[in-house]
Amino acid sequence: MTPASPSLERLADSLADHPHRLLIERSLHSILEMARIADDTDDWRLISGALSDLHEALATFHPHRTTRKVAVFGSSRSLPGSSTYRLAAEVGREAMGAGFEVITGAGGGVMEAANRGAGAEHSFGLNIQLPFEQEPNPYVATAGDRLVHFRYFFTRKLFFLRESDALVVLPGGFGTLDELFEALTLIQTGRTAPIPVVLLAPPGQGLWQDWPEELLARLECEGLIGPDDAGLISRAGSAGEAIGLIRRFYRVFHTTRIRDEELELLLHVPLGEGELLAIRSGFQDLLRSGDFELGESCDDNDRLRHCLRFDFDQRRVGRLYQLIAAINALDLPRSDDLLHPEQRSCLEPQP
Repeated sequence: MTPASPSLERLADSLADHPHRLLIERSLHSILEMARIADDTDDWRLISGALSDLHEALATFHPHRTTRKVAVFGSSRSLPGSSTYRLAAEVGREAMGAGFEVITGAGGGVMEAANRGAGAEHSFGLNIQLPFEQEPNPYVATAGDRLVHFRYFFTRKLFFLRESDALVVLPGGFGTLDELFEALTLIQTGRTAPIPVVLLAPPGQGLWQDWPEELLARLECEGLIGPDDAGLISRAGSAGEAIGLIRRFYRVFHTTRIRDEELELLLHVPLGEGELLAIRSGFQDLLRSGDFELGESCDDNDRLRHCLRFDFDQRRVGRLYQLIAAINALDLPRSDDLLHPEQRSCLEPQP
């Protein structure tokens, strides 16, 4: 066996005390195992390209994890001055004004408008390298530390969902619909945490009022989706209403965690016994076994948060959205976190 190079040895030494050393070792082991079976140049172009995508995207988003982000999807063909373009720009402005940052595909049309509305300092662009060059729009092109050039659609779509806390979907073609249904699939199957998905179109344009209703009704009638799955989608009549729906989604609810095979809804403020009794009375159908319990759990920033814990029937995600809405509608004691749903972490250090 060829001895390890000095650079690899130094790398191994530098990782000795890394908190995620075991996961890193597992990743490196997978690469070494692939080296045993993948001897085609195209295989290694795929592996190298995907790893480069992951590296660049993680480096871009890592410094910005404390602020929630709204992904805006829509057609690259919407022209400046069109009603859809103006609406997308308004979404960007409303999101920025509410404290959110905006993620788009970095192209023209709706993407350009949303970045324009939010401003370069509050925008991210996830560009894709295509056979015909897609130039990033001018509102993210100069923000090198907020623009990612992806080689593959699958890694790009991964980071849209991984880094976004909400989706606003404006009129678009096949690419927009692909992004919408990819998100719905991952939410419905529990592969991503619940996030608000808001359909938005200019007044008088019936794109999101006609075929989605018919499609969802037909799918439910055929037993292909659950009776509550249509509730994964919200509709808004204006940019302000769309951002308002997103703010309300995170008013009390923070995110979800799976711990010891139970689902935890992490919350900004504690629930009382009265609220717990109401939840137990109204949402027993979400339980696979046991009952709802109040507790505490740590979020991504190791902040101890209040939570609602239960053994969730994983097939009832649409109904889970109804529980989140009910919790967000509760009249609870005033808290700074209730006033800042755009923040992923607390505003002040914990005592």
